[in-house]
Amino acid sequence: MAQGAVTPGPMLFDRALVARRRRRAAALGPVTFLLDRVADDLADRLSTVLRRFERTVDLGTPGAAVRTALARLPSIGMVVAADAVADGTTRRGETRVAADAEALPFGDGTLDLVVSALALQFVNDLPGVLIQIRRALKPDGLFLAALLGGETLTELRHSFAAAESEMEGGASPRVAPFADLRDLGALLQRAGFALPVTDVDRITVRYDDVFGLMRDLRRMGGTNMLLARRRTPLRRGTLLRMAEIYGQQFADADGRIRATFEIIWLSGWAPHPDQQQPLKPGSAKARLADALGAREISTGEKAGR
Repeated sequence: MAQGAVTPGPMLFDRALVARRRRRAAALGPVTFLLDRVADDLADRLSTVLRRFERTVDLGTPGAAVRTALARLPSIGMVVAADAVADGTTRRGETRVAADAEALPFGDGTLDLVVSALALQFVNDLPGVLIQIRRALKPDGLFLAALLGGETLTELRHSFAAAESEMEGGASPRVAPFADLRDLGALLQRAGFALPVTDVDRITVRYDDVFGLMRDLRRMGGTNMLLARRRTPLRRGTLLRMAEIYGQQFADADGRIRATFEIIWLSGWAPHPDQQQPLKPGSAKARLADALGAREISTGEKAGR
C-alpha cells in the first residue's frame, strides 16, 4: 500500500441524495446561520496567517458564505468553487468547477489553499479525500476546514431512538454518526499533513419546539441522507412521542428546547523542508529542571518530603 494510503471505511451516505437535499434547501430558501458563523470564523483564522494564497479552492461548501468572507481578505487571490451541486450561488466573475469531493480534478502541487465548510462530514471516504487534498496542495500549502462533529444533534438522536424503541420495538438510523475530534486529528496525520491541528466549537441553538428544528434542518439540506435509513414514512405517533421526549429531557425552564451543533476545525500543511520540525529526543540544549528552577532527581533517588 502506498505511503499515506488509508483503507476506505463503509459507505454511509447516499451521495446522490445529498445533492438532492442541497438543491431542495436552495429552492426553499436556505437557513444559513451556521454557515455564516463558520465562514466568519474561517476568515478570522486565515487573517492571522502571514502569507498570501494565490490559488484557493472552496471545496463543497453549500452557498457562497465562505467565498464572500474570503473576498474580504487581501491575502487571498483567485478562489475556485469546487462543488458537485449547482445551487445557484455562484457569483458573477467567479470560477466554478463541477467536482465531487471524493474525486478531485486538481493536479498534484497546484493549490495554495483548500478550505471547506460544513460539507466533508457527508463524504463516505474522508481519509481518501484528505489524501487527495494534501496531494493537490503545493509544498507548504494549507488545508483549513470545518465539519460537523459527533455531538451534533445528540438530543435529536436520543429522542428519536427512545421514541422508536418504545413505539415500534426498535430504532432506525436517523442522524448521521459524525466523527469525533480525536479520530479526525489522527486522519490528518495519516493523510500526510504536517503540523496538524484540531479544535472544537460547540453551539447551542434554542427552538420553540422540535418541529422548528426539523424545519431548519430541511432548509440546511441536513435531513437524513444515510444509506441505511428506513425507507417507509415515519409514523405520526412515533414523531409526536419523539417531540414529547425531546421536550421532557432537553428543554430549558422557559419551555424552549436545546439543539447542539458541534463544529470541528481541521488544519494542516502540505510538508515542506522549511517548516518547523519537532526536536529529536535527547537533542535539547537546556535541562527542564533548570528551566523550572528545580533540583533534578536521578533515577532511584527518593524525593524529599
